[in-house]
Amino acid sequence: MKKLAGRLLHRFTNHETAFNAGHHCSQGTDQGTSGLSHRKDLNMPSQGVHLHIHDRYVLMDNGILQVTLSKPGGIITGIKYNGIDNVLEVRNKETNRGYWDLHWNEPGGKGIFDVISGGTFRVIVETEEQVEISFLRTWDPSLEGKFIPLNIDKRFVMLRGSSGVYSYGIYEHLKDWPGFELGETRIAFKLRKDKFHYMAVADDRKRIMPFPDDLCKGRCQTLDYQEASLLTAPCDPRLQGEVDDKYQYSCENKDLRVHGWISFDPPVGFWQITPSNEFRSGGPLKQNLTSHVGPTTLAVFHSTHYAGKTMMPRFEHGEPWKKVYGPVFIYLNSTANGDDPLCLWDDAKIKMMAEVESWPYSFVASDDYPKSEERGTARGRLLIRDRFINSDLISAGGAYVGLAPPGDSGSWQIECKGYQFWAIADEAGYFSIGNARPGEYNLYAWVPGFIGDYHNGTIVTVTSGCMIEMGDIVYEPPRDGPTLWEIGIPDRKASEFFIPDPDLTLVNRVLVHDQDRFRQYGLWKRYTDLYPNADLIYTVGVSDYRRDWFFAHVPRKKGDVHEGTTWQIRFNLENIDQKANYKLQVAIASATLAELQIRVNDAEAIRPLFTTGLIGRDNSIARHGIHGVYMLYAVNVPGNRLVQGDNTIFLKQPRCNGPFQGIMYDYIRLEGPPS
Repeated sequence: MKKLAGRLLHRFTNHETAFNAGHHCSQGTDQGTSGLSHRKDLNMPSQGVHLHIHDRYVLMDNGILQVTLSKPGGIITGIKYNGIDNVLEVRNKETNRGYWDLHWNEPGGKGIFDVISGGTFRVIVETEEQVEISFLRTWDPSLEGKFIPLNIDKRFVMLRGSSGVYSYGIYEHLKDWPGFELGETRIAFKLRKDKFHYMAVADDRKRIMPFPDDLCKGRCQTLDYQEASLLTAPCDPRLQGEVDDKYQYSCENKDLRVHGWISFDPPVGFWQITPSNEFRSGGPLKQNLTSHVGPTTLAVFHSTHYAGKTMMPRFEHGEPWKKVYGPVFIYLNSTANGDDPLCLWDDAKIKMMAEVESWPYSFVASDDYPKSEERGTARGRLLIRDRFINSDLISAGGAYVGLAPPGDSGSWQIECKGYQFWAIADEAGYFSIGNARPGEYNLYAWVPGFIGDYHNGTIVTVTSGCMIEMGDIVYEPPRDGPTLWEIGIPDRKASEFFIPDPDLTLVNRVLVHDQDRFRQYGLWKRYTDLYPNADLIYTVGVSDYRRDWFFAHVPRKKGDVHEGTTWQIRFNLENIDQKANYKLQVAIASATLAELQIRVNDAEAIRPLFTTGLIGRDNSIARHGIHGVYMLYAVNVPGNRLVQGDNTIFLKQPRCNGPFQGIMYDYIRLEGPPS
């Protein structure tokens, strides 16, 4: 992989260097937050915000940008900025430029895609400092089966001197309304494809992107699923032979703060900034789409990606519900001709940090959005008790500690109706969870380096302005006995295992860095290449999981069909206590329509010692996710199943109707009897 990465990184770096030759960043200022300017004369006072209301449109203007929305629909039809009359794709229909949408279904019914269009327009705030407008769609029984039974209030906010626009939505289900299931809701922007060619999601995932026409018939070859394409005749010949797949640019919520696009002529950036994760489903590790070929940029609030139907909330008849999604910030920036347009990405990151520091916003007009003084804080210290590691309590440094709606252990992973608030503990285990909305929560945590989930079922009631002192909290990770051997690192991911080189004909050059190598397309196929006839065998004390444990337990392809695979863990034991129980801890990072059967010293045993049954709908193997929904299984291994000397544990994954059925392991540990 290092040789391949070196060759491809050299090619990509040369391409970037050629593009950047002669360009540099300017060192101007913009309100103390940026090295780039948004106004022609920075010495002039900023213009106030003005609202212009017409029959079919509404326009917000603060002298930096002008945003036009349909009335009363609330679809963003145009954004004028820095000499570009409209940064959105003018060749699209007005309803397909900047819009809120959702995907829903009646219980047991077929899915319905809906671009949310308001029915009533209102002015909430109109001053020279701020304009906030509302586009409300109300529901009544005559709309049953046609629209999701929700009142949806889309809000847009423009501030004086701000180079962007904020948006948030208030979703409400009343008690007497019928039930439904919500698969996805988000904001989508379709940018001008003649302008925006460079995309940035992270420092190691930014590049010149294919044109949308490159994904049309005759210019590409569709691969194993519709979203993945091999570019065979791209408009930009430098992209010839590369793979494009929107899932390669997905991101965990905790890292999904800013992403977007850059236009080179004129040098303009369009960025989607999400300053808080409190309203996103699934907690800090949930993965969502970002930007992709279109050029498209998304603000995803809820989706079932990397989790499956377990992430789809079902609302019953008689279940009242209200949730505020957002606000998110749509930020535009620019630099002078002759400067390096890639500086716009650095500026967007600076702006993102400023927005994060400003959360919760003070300007939001809705009573459903609590201001800072109306929120609460919970703080304490998390410690770990594991007597097989240390007789003293261990500081839970780096632990993720959160408040989420009451549930079971680990339920925060698939929670999608309420709000979540998370903090990372310092080296001593101290944490402070700030800006929590008033409500009832449980305390959850997980600690890198330790298996399992901490869950305290006691209700934590957050009230306006409260400071909840939680004191010292002790987490006892699952363990029955001393470690006899272990494979991997308990971090809820499979990234430490062997990630193979991609097929050289299926490479995305921007993903050749080690930290992103798991995002390359088609890596599941490499198992068949590396193990064409016999399956993986791992020998404890000899093998190295970094090179000998394939990252995904997938089927083997034989001709036109797939077959289940059985991995072996071989190990030596002395002084067996045949009357005692040993424990096999199996932490799974992801599963997709898979099954794990465990046998000990008898691969042909009709009944396995343990089976998970059918588990998982993450689809993380196909979507380059490296993890999905975490699961932990503690398997009793009777001592009389083991023998003095050499032993073998057989891990069988028999489900094989397609290439993506499989398991990603996080960590495996065999424990001896307690002493």
